[in-house]
Amino acid sequence: MAEAPIAGQLNGLLVQAGEHPADADLVSKLELYLALLLRWNARMNLTAVRDQESIVSRHFVESIICARHLPTGVETLLDLGSGAGFPGIPIALCHPEIAVTLAESQGKKAAFLQEAVRTLKISAKVHSGRAELLQKGFDCVTLRAVDKMAEAVQTASDLVAPDGWLVLMTTEAEWNQLKSRIGTAFRESDVHPLNGTEHRILVLIQKSD
Repeated sequence: MAEAPIAGQLNGLLVQAGEHPADADLVSKLELYLALLLRWNARMNLTAVRDQESIVSRHFVESIICARHLPTGVETLLDLGSGAGFPGIPIALCHPEIAVTLAESQGKKAAFLQEAVRTLKISAKVHSGRAELLQKGFDCVTLRAVDKMAEAVQTASDLVAPDGWLVLMTTEAEWNQLKSRIGTAFRESDVHPLNGTEHRILVLIQKSD
């Protein structure tokens, strides 16, 4: 039996997090994304979160919250270590006006991202390689659940344009450890709670000009 559509769970969690529900078009695209993710995840380890309910509650809801709290004026965004596409693909769905680049160095995951971009008909670009090779100067760089987070934060910092933003999806404990890696080039601007466990937060910090 096919699993039920995600609208009820997704919108219930968004409302619980103080957010407005997703519209029907976004829900439809997320259901298509979920089906593709579950199919690929059965063959390869795209994400350790493998069941529909957990993917919706952890990946989709957090990514939508991130998309909705992006600063105004962001025109270019890099999702560093995109993996299965979080939060980059939901951001591209919520903000088609933003030029999104999904950077993923693992070839199989990058192939999934290419297929997701094609299936969902979004204009995001996939960079299959090391992010350090990208041209610097993104208005926003997002980071979520990447390996060696402290090193990734330093890489991301270099890729953010002056006056641009570094957006981290992390835990309160990890954020306290990461602060020293960011240095004085950024000023902490905003912190939002995320719908999840381990006191998960969304941190937005702006780079000095």
